[in-house]
Amino acid sequence: MLYRNPTAPIEERTRDLLSRMTLREKAGQLNQRMYGWDAYRRTPSGFELTAALRAETTRFGGLGALYGLLRADAWSGVDHTTGAGAADSAALADQVQRHVIEQSRLGIPALFVEEVPHGHMALDGTVLPVNLAVGATWDPELYEQAAAHAAAELRSRGAHVALVSALDIARDPRWGRTEECFGEDPYLASRLTEALVRGMQGNPGDLFAPDKAPVVLKHFAGQGATVGGRNSAESELGPRELHEIHLPAARAGVRAGAAAVMAAYNEVDGIPCSGNRALLDGLLRRRWGFEGLVMADGLAVDRLARITGDPVSAGALALNSGVDLSLWDEGFTHLEEAVERGLVREDTLDAAVARVLRLKFRLGLFERPYAADQLATPPAAPGRDLSTALARAAVTLLHNDGGVLPIPPTTSRIAVLGPHAATTAHQLGDYTAPQRPGTGASVLDGMRRLAPPEVEISHARGCALTGGDTSGIPEAVALADAADLAVLVLGGSSARTPETGFAANGAALRTVSEMTCGEGVDLAGLRLGEAQYELLRAVSATGTPVVVVLVQGRPHAVPEAADLAAALLTAWYPGPWGGDAIAEVLFGHAEPVGRLPVSVPRSAGQLPVYYNHKDTEYGSYADESAEPLYSFGHGLSYTTFEYGPPRLSQDTVEVDVTNTGERYGRTVVQLYIRRLLTPVWPRTLELRAFQGAGLAPGERRTVAFSLGADQLAQVGADLETRETSVLPGTLEIRVAESAKAALTAVPVVLRTDGDQSFTAPDETPL
Repeated sequence: MLYRNPTAPIEERTRDLLSRMTLREKAGQLNQRMYGWDAYRRTPSGFELTAALRAETTRFGGLGALYGLLRADAWSGVDHTTGAGAADSAALADQVQRHVIEQSRLGIPALFVEEVPHGHMALDGTVLPVNLAVGATWDPELYEQAAAHAAAELRSRGAHVALVSALDIARDPRWGRTEECFGEDPYLASRLTEALVRGMQGNPGDLFAPDKAPVVLKHFAGQGATVGGRNSAESELGPRELHEIHLPAARAGVRAGAAAVMAAYNEVDGIPCSGNRALLDGLLRRRWGFEGLVMADGLAVDRLARITGDPVSAGALALNSGVDLSLWDEGFTHLEEAVERGLVREDTLDAAVARVLRLKFRLGLFERPYAADQLATPPAAPGRDLSTALARAAVTLLHNDGGVLPIPPTTSRIAVLGPHAATTAHQLGDYTAPQRPGTGASVLDGMRRLAPPEVEISHARGCALTGGDTSGIPEAVALADAADLAVLVLGGSSARTPETGFAANGAALRTVSEMTCGEGVDLAGLRLGEAQYELLRAVSATGTPVVVVLVQGRPHAVPEAADLAAALLTAWYPGPWGGDAIAEVLFGHAEPVGRLPVSVPRSAGQLPVYYNHKDTEYGSYADESAEPLYSFGHGLSYTTFEYGPPRLSQDTVEVDVTNTGERYGRTVVQLYIRRLLTPVWPRTLELRAFQGAGLAPGERRTVAFSLGADQLAQVGADLETRETSVLPGTLEIRVAESAKAALTAVPVVLRTDGDQSFTAPDETPL
């Protein structure tokens, strides 16, 4: 049989196998209905397969895909006593795969699909900082290394496909899933999405290497623009906003070769993404040329029954719109009936099945269906090192009044205070597997490890993370009063517990104590627990210099810290070893190199505060400033930098950057454009390039940016002009260390004629 011939072209193998399949078998390949953790039970001697798995494989004569076989968290109920760890997960995967192949008349293996939100969400998986922290690094190369590690880890454990958040743009920080975004800017998100795809997939060509994993980029599209910051709410997006802000990262991921995308929960202009043919077929497949899989988000297909009337027609609408693979839905289990009723053409079904089979061939699953055969070995580099490196690069110094940081060597007593100071549980972010006892390092752990022997480190929790418990404040005040410096670690939490209430798709319900962020945990305001503000005020009143460290999954409104603290840092959710990274920065063993991937508001009443709004003369508020507390791109160093005026040279922009301080430091040189004459109403600024530059004291370096479509392209007035098109117009190029600084930076003017040629202000062709 041709499809069994590993030397035959994949397209020919796919056609041959498809021609041999029954309608029922085809429908089965598009189903991903089971929760993977329901497929097995742990026994004293290993694992046993469940009746649920046997029924599912019998129903469709095999299994197209299985979600979350190795998933472990409070929702699945899987922990170290019931699930598969690093030592035995590959054996479990092989046991399930063997059963699937035996139940398949044609020997078709299953895809094992796993969550990789910030590392593989499995027992003993390396936990990385969340996406918002990755965005704060402004370092695609470092993230690419971490993504490659996650892929190798996943494949070594017998899984195949990685679900990774990348496409959501943070426009309203009240949204609980803000932590899953790379930031508020489409260009920054695009570069990190490309890095993700390169790292996890490599350069697969026809076949994926045994240590690489196909990526499902989620969520497509516009989910970050939900009204009121409420999860899965409608997205009131005009077509231009969708194209300019919410589609570029997806476009970049597709161009980088992403194997799949996930259709989002939200609707755009009344059409849910899972049933949006114009989005999934017209734009994604026809205009962008995407040939990979489209997967629905969990239960999203069944939601379509609200407008179609029943699950059968809901499944038909999703398939006809471009969805290839469902997730937990009933709708796709009725595809055989939908074809027989004429709701779906069989060639439409065949096209979707072919995409699923093609991915299985590219993974080599027909020749090497088992983990033991795939020659995938665990990654050589320790995951802890990469996780800590990302966390270190994400720590962002927001202000440092009087140079209180790095901690001077004359400091002899440090009080480490706050509800986040001595815990790692709240450093991890949403969608994290249970950690073994002793994994990770809190800020207190890191500071005790790095402090010189003569430095006395004291600790008090001070108050509760949420609620009004302030009973520990007197102890914290006493320790601060007796110290030379107080380090106050505040923030939020996405930590789920077994007591967490869950929606049908696994989103947390808001009733959870201490959980203030994550899917399903949206806020009307952006305040921390009020006890934390009381602790801040009380400790500051001692007169001891206070350094505030924020551990958070969204930019909380903490203007009191800007007013009262001598120094303020944000580390986002830095992962298990984030405490080490934070301590290294505090003591000056590492430089603060993070830059804000989002604007930090003063209050929720200001929203929106993203920098790249339309260039309109917005009025201020009568009761509060309209400006963010800290702007997009902002971040200080332990040294200072001076930027010279930008220069145009042929098709490049150059700027001289000088370290004018006394320490080594890294700055992120950011290139923004400001459109002057343009066919559509412009935005105030648009980030279009960035580059990290590490400089020794007194060192000057020329940083050069190439000018091309990535920097100058624009969506046309008709929305049909491609995102890679350079339209005629005049624009300013501004190079600065943040969006706020770019507003007053010296610009250079550039004219474009629409055919990739540029003219300087003196009319000299470049």
